[in-house]
Amino acid sequence: MRRNLKNNVLRAKDGGSLLRNRVLLVALLVAVGVPVAQARINVTTLPGRDTVQLTVYNSADLTMVKENRTLVFRKGLNHLEFSWANTLIDPTSVEFRALTHADGVDVLDVSFPPRVTDTLEWRINSEYSGEVKVEIRYFTSGISWAADYVAEASKDEKAMSLAGSVRVNNNSGEDYENAQVRLVVGVVRLVEDIAKLAQHENPAAKASGAKLTITGISSLAEKDSVMIDALAFAESRPREIVKEEMSEYFLYTVEGRDTIRNGWSKRLPSFKTPDVPVTSYYKFEKERWGDSVMRYYRFTNSIPSKLGDKPLPDGTVKAFRLINDDQLYQYVGATQVKYIPVNETVELELGNDPEVLIKPTLMNWQKTDIKYDQNDNVNGWTIKQTWQFEVQNSKEIEVVLDIRRNFTGDWDLDTRAEREKVDANTVKFMVPLKPHEKKTFSYDLTTRYGVNVTR
Repeated sequence: MRRNLKNNVLRAKDGGSLLRNRVLLVALLVAVGVPVAQARINVTTLPGRDTVQLTVYNSADLTMVKENRTLVFRKGLNHLEFSWANTLIDPTSVEFRALTHADGVDVLDVSFPPRVTDTLEWRINSEYSGEVKVEIRYFTSGISWAADYVAEASKDEKAMSLAGSVRVNNNSGEDYENAQVRLVVGVVRLVEDIAKLAQHENPAAKASGAKLTITGISSLAEKDSVMIDALAFAESRPREIVKEEMSEYFLYTVEGRDTIRNGWSKRLPSFKTPDVPVTSYYKFEKERWGDSVMRYYRFTNSIPSKLGDKPLPDGTVKAFRLINDDQLYQYVGATQVKYIPVNETVELELGNDPEVLIKPTLMNWQKTDIKYDQNDNVNGWTIKQTWQFEVQNSKEIEVVLDIRRNFTGDWDLDTRAEREKVDANTVKFMVPLKPHEKKTFSYDLTTRYGVNVTR
């Protein structure tokens, strides 16, 4: 008799398979004489997901999951069980709502059954008997994403192609099949860590403890109301990421659906923009990099630069330069970039370039104008130095050198070289070099100490 009843348990639209969220109708158990209080194989079952949507936040270990499922309710009282064993789901955030027949399906209460771990139970009153499409949503941790970029500069390093991708990683303990992935750039502030909430042994005691704040939005319902749904694309179009502005944070929707298994990692293309204007130059500052000459690319995230009107998330940039007409590229370097707002200029520090040489040499040093106090102690003096810089470009292209010199105290500089005062203690020399060109320039530095100080 019981075996036959089990065969009559509600089946999902996915071919009849049941997930670990098991369920049996309480009414059936009562019909065969099993006391409801003793039957934790009780309640109405959660069948497999029809669809699932993942909204992954970049600034916190946080993902909002929205699952659509098809249930069959009996008229009257139904019991529905949800389980999250061996996952990082936050049980305090789980919500349920009917998408069809919503006026006739009401959640009476939610409880966490005693002596049963990682499980909650809804009591639902339904005025409708039959299939109901429902949405279950919650927060989980363990799903993350990161951006990376590839910059391919032209031979003269005056323009580049910039391509962006995102990599999604799932370590949440849960598989998500047929999932739509949305990636959010913005600031998320958590009062409690979702991963820690998921590990509470008594989630009922913590049910009111979780709070989320996203740019001033402080509840799940309010946050979800500002989400923008991506436009549907034809199946024949190539997959892409749709970028949409949402007030102070931004949504990237990956077109299509993917199976996101636990332990899964996948690289998804975001954009590729050719002919982005770029400036290549070199910096030398001994106090920061010693004798190394650091290579830089500079570009602006703007419409005139062909990059659009959306910010770029932080990530890793790998840079290459075209070196011949056979599309052979030379690796230039890599660096990390922070979140790049619209119209902001970005400097990519790409590491030391041994093909550009800057050699400073102290040619002369002299201590003069020594003064003494009434006890014949030295209380004032002046140091005069002569420095010569040898600069050399061994590359096949023109380069521009940005040479910084930092001074302290009361100083003066005498030079014929073009210079620019950056601040009270820093001078910048801008030196252009043609391919394989070598130059020298020099300056005289006068520094006064003690009573010789004039400023």
